Amino acid sequence: MNNQPLHIIKVGGNIIDDEQKLQSFLNSFASFPGKKILVHGGGKLATKLAADLNIPQQMVDGRRITDTDTLRIVTMVYAGYINKNIVTILQSKGCSAIGLCGADANIIQAHKRVHPTLDYGFVGDVDNIDADRLSSLLESGLTVVMAPITHDGKGQLLNTNADTIAQEIAKAMSVHYKTTLIYCFEKAGVLMDAEDENTVIPMIDPAAFNKLKTEQKIFAGMIPKLENAFKALESGVNKVVIGNAEAWDTLISGKSGTTITLEL
Repeated sequence: MNNQPLHIIKVGGNIIDDEQKLQSFLNSFASFPGKKILVHGGGKLATKLAADLNIPQQMVDGRRITDTDTLRIVTMVYAGYINKNIVTILQSKGCSAIGLCGADANIIQAHKRVHPTLDYGFVGDVDNIDADRLSSLLESGLTVVMAPITHDGKGQLLNTNADTIAQEIAKAMSVHYKTTLIYCFEKAGVLMDAEDENTVIPMIDPAAFNKLKTEQKIFAGMIPKLENAFKALESGVNKVVIGNAEAWDTLISGKSGTTITLEL
């Protein structure tokens, strides 16, 4: 690993689905210097298109069951409209970007999820990230915008969770760069009280995390994000931050959000 910094930012649907918020976020993102990769979701738009086409959707623990018709929808929405819309906006702001999904240049290979009791359909779990290929794009001066579609190397596209893709890319790229992973979503950070934005926990290590879980002081939806954050740190990622995308300037400087660390 060298000491050259790389920021990997995952942005969620609350920003993607709001044109004004997306423009504001991308304006800040475009002006942020240095090497960076943006990983995006966009589930709400996919759900709306499915409803318009009368294609029923099934969610289990926040994960979309992906049948053949749903795979077509998420591919069109994620790797098509959302990805290219973000790239187009970034170009207009002077940020030279390239939009990819995992199938492009064989960047992300995955396998169809195997579950003992549930068939998730065409949902993928990541096997490999081509960090050298991503690094070559970054070194050529491009900002990478990654859609959450992967492939199995045998001709099958797969729908893969964007949080997981961001984590796996951060882990892989930590071989080449001093990597910071930032999860941007609608909350100000990890909250002691999910209904009170003023209860942000500024730093969490594994001991604090386990204590918060035992005391049930952390809401269930945040637990997978934190577990992923610790896995990333254990695999060489330098820092993980969770916070509000609309507070980008203070989030990137460490003045807002929650920093995840292996030890306080």
